[in-house]
Amino acid sequence: MTIAVPADPAEQTAPADRLAIRIGGEAETIRVLTAAVADGALPDVYVCGGQLVHLSRVSGPTPDGGEQQPAALPVQADPLTAPALAWLLAHHAYVHRAKTNQETGKVTRVEASPTKTVLSAVLSSRYWPGVRPLAGIVGSPVLRPDGSLLQTGGYDPATGLYYAPTTPMPTIPTTPSSQQVSAALEFTLGSLLRDFPFVSPADRANHVSLLLAPILRPYLGCLTPFGLISATTQSSGKTLLAEIPGYLYGSKSLVWRKGDDSELEKAITSALHSPAPIMLWDNIAEGTMVSSAVLAQLLTSPQWSARMLGSSGAGFTATNDRLWLATGNNIRLGGDMATRTVLVRLDPNDPHPDQRDQSQFGIPHLDTWLKHPANRVTVLRHLLILVMDWINAGAPRSGHSMRQFTSWAQATGGLLAHHGIDGFLGNLADMREADDQDAEWVAFLTRWHELHADRRLACRQLRQSGEAEFVNGRPVDQWEGTFLTDDRDQLPSTKSIGRILTGHVGRWHGDHVLRSAMDSHARARVFWVETRGE
Repeated sequence: MTIAVPADPAEQTAPADRLAIRIGGEAETIRVLTAAVADGALPDVYVCGGQLVHLSRVSGPTPDGGEQQPAALPVQADPLTAPALAWLLAHHAYVHRAKTNQETGKVTRVEASPTKTVLSAVLSSRYWPGVRPLAGIVGSPVLRPDGSLLQTGGYDPATGLYYAPTTPMPTIPTTPSSQQVSAALEFTLGSLLRDFPFVSPADRANHVSLLLAPILRPYLGCLTPFGLISATTQSSGKTLLAEIPGYLYGSKSLVWRKGDDSELEKAITSALHSPAPIMLWDNIAEGTMVSSAVLAQLLTSPQWSARMLGSSGAGFTATNDRLWLATGNNIRLGGDMATRTVLVRLDPNDPHPDQRDQSQFGIPHLDTWLKHPANRVTVLRHLLILVMDWINAGAPRSGHSMRQFTSWAQATGGLLAHHGIDGFLGNLADMREADDQDAEWVAFLTRWHELHADRRLACRQLRQSGEAEFVNGRPVDQWEGTFLTDDRDQLPSTKSIGRILTGHVGRWHGDHVLRSAMDSHARARVFWVETRGE
């Protein structure tokens, strides 16, 4: 196996700027090309999850600020295909094979293009030791795991990230001065976010945490929770609030389909094909209950896997390294979403919030202002200064705890506390109030305990007690409307009640918890409710 230019000067000369690769039969060619690619012979080729990808620039009109949306990443990584590999070899290597002149017997070399079968065989390998790993593409500076700031364009071996600035960024000081830190804090709170009608300091602090999340993610190496921006009425600024991180880092808009987890799974899979770090469901229908087992699983899974329609292969797998946001009016939570969500509430307390005098705002017409690249650089620079000042202070942590997001919560809480931004995650009680399903279970278990105390009931007995009794010919509901219902607001079957109850055994709802055991005499599972302190 040879990857070299033959020494015979009489033969066809390889271009000086291209690596010469001599090939032969199909089997030999597969080995030679695999070795060449594995040794990093081709530029802009990386490996991600065992698959080769090619990083390329995109031609044609792309959003570039001005009146458009945030600038798109100037490069993209696509899986390397057989045609793409042939293109790269043709442009960056001199692939040749020996050719014998039948009349003279002289052996010369001629440039050749490997067959599609050969190229596909090369790409079937999953082991590429000499190819640089690509963890992702970022369009703005991020914090490395060692606390240093990635702000030089190109590939970063320390993180595996490729930094492709969407807008030229000035160098961020690694040790900001006290004046720079004060100016950054004043701009963020006193100008950028000043005029949003946050319900409490917790809502403002929570939003700052979401703004910082993409910067901190490579440093923390952990998941971030769901960000929900909920307003009491239209024109409160919720969409603009969600667009700020979108303008800074890049975003992709998604469509929320109520109660359809299969469609949601498809939407998530499609979204993860995009390099955008922010995924946004904007303006979910008013009063929607966000309750999805698919979304709950996504938020706590480092990897997302889905089977591709029409494919018999392994399907699609991607790293879940995005920030997932949603906005809407009076949005409610259900299922396990309350413990996976950072809540930002807006309440303008104004019948016509869209008619507020913008000339009095810290940044008048912020939506237009953010469309200019120089202004986005200003915002990002101030946020980065706040981050670097926290790093120089030793990156102190807070004592926050948040299920699978505790590492993120403690680091972010420490950063905000370092800068005197109070209230982070301080609206957890309001989050629980927004959890409709939990409220329903609190009412259900409370009434159960009132009616049956600690008596153990089989599902059949429980269902019978949920049926209305007739008094003087009129139905009377002793459960006062708190008994479980199905999707049609009907009393569930005995079997359905058993499945529902089993999923809540041991889970506290308010001051009550559901317990269960097997009744060997009745040969049935029984349930009862205990109250805190019993």
